[in-house]
Amino acid sequence: MSLAIIYARSADGVMSPQVFVEAHLSNGLPSLSIVGLPQAAVKESKDRVRGAMLNSGFEFPPRRITINLAPADIPKEGGRFDLPIAIGILAASGQISTKNLHGYEFSAELALSGELRPVSGILPAAMQVALQKRTLVVAEQNGQEASLVEDCVVLAAANLADVTAHLNGQQIISPVSLNAQNEEKVSSQDFSEVRGQHQAKRALEIAAAGNHSLLMSGPPGSGKTMLASRLSGILPEMTRQEALETAAIYSIANNNLDIARWKQRPFRSPHHTASAIALVGGGSKPMPGEISLAHNGVLFLDELPEFGRHVLEVLREPMESGVISISRASRQAEYPARFQFLAAMNPCPCGYLGEPSGRCRCSAEKVERYKARLSGPLMDRVDLQVEIMAVPVDILLDDQFHAESSDDIRQRVTAARQKQLFRCGSFNSQLSCSQLDDESRISCSARKHLGDAMTRLGLSARSFHRMLRVARTIADLAGSDEVFDKHIAEAIRYRSLDRYLKNIT
Repeated sequence: MSLAIIYARSADGVMSPQVFVEAHLSNGLPSLSIVGLPQAAVKESKDRVRGAMLNSGFEFPPRRITINLAPADIPKEGGRFDLPIAIGILAASGQISTKNLHGYEFSAELALSGELRPVSGILPAAMQVALQKRTLVVAEQNGQEASLVEDCVVLAAANLADVTAHLNGQQIISPVSLNAQNEEKVSSQDFSEVRGQHQAKRALEIAAAGNHSLLMSGPPGSGKTMLASRLSGILPEMTRQEALETAAIYSIANNNLDIARWKQRPFRSPHHTASAIALVGGGSKPMPGEISLAHNGVLFLDELPEFGRHVLEVLREPMESGVISISRASRQAEYPARFQFLAAMNPCPCGYLGEPSGRCRCSAEKVERYKARLSGPLMDRVDLQVEIMAVPVDILLDDQFHAESSDDIRQRVTAARQKQLFRCGSFNSQLSCSQLDDESRISCSARKHLGDAMTRLGLSARSFHRMLRVARTIADLAGSDEVFDKHIAEAIRYRSLDRYLKNIT
């Protein structure tokens, strides 16, 4: 046979499109050419493949070799095509059996010694291979990652010789099974360690129950960061589908997937010097940013006003849509970004506005200018705003201190989420306006109460719907099918910055 077709996968965001590696041998001067829109790393594979074949005991055919990577309109990047190219040449030259090649897909980089090296983005490839009911052959270091997909048969090999021995039926490679011992249970910090701050804890419980965004404002040392770090401890465990979606993003992000923690909800906390590209993703080859790495988890922005205005504004669209589209001149990519937004800030530049000690010397103009760094459209998209005060000394010194544990709070959060999913198939924060009208079940007096608050605070229609979603979550936590005045009143209390802005204008 002078022609062989091998199945492989390209990398295109969280997608992994099919690529046919066609190897053709013909008469002529010895050469090897690769066509089909290969990038530099793919063009260089000819030298890696040649060295790997010779050092593995095979003959490199002294003929005119043409490798076509089809379809030609998909860019081909990285070393993931080394192994399929080598298998294609060996098959076309008759050095290995071609009997069952149609049932395999290959993805690995080759060392000159013939060793198989891992590549990024192997998890999205495994998910697509499972749909085609083929067997995926990868490097040993990628075996556990690919085996996260339950329906995918994965073979992990050490070198090219092992792969060819398996294809020839000489030495069969056993399928990889996921090692459950590698899954590490991360013990998150517990709410029982937090003294005081009952209103902040309540706001975090509501945020977790309805997947709402939350902004905490308080002086330095009041516990904002400590509270934020404990939010993931009261969130329900991810479903397997959610875990696979998140793991697929980490798989393509410079091979940064930690197998031991792949079921843990991500908690991302970028520094305030992060750029807009670092936050939403980008680059000449569009890569996921912090908002996508926080998919199905928490994105925490500490010292929120210290972030650049442009950096914060790019959050507005993904907070609404749950996806981020990155467009470049020659490439486009779309990444999921359904994250729970959590932020913290000081009440003024010095941080001590409103403290009884009176040590704040910030003028009203400085305070207004500081808070004006957060635009109205961005604040409209924050469901809960809570003020945090410093913890009194007597509470810090109380030896009989006892607080509710994260496990107890998680049980209520899980029950409220299950109620929302059963009622309308999504969390309250994701309800459309029509679903709110159909599912909120707000009483007449509560609706009038909310209308009065909207007039008094001068809030937008978006804020109206967000307050209604929060009230619906509060009712779910209370086990109520209808939204009453008390639920609306509590939702209004969590618009503290709106009240402040109304007072200074």
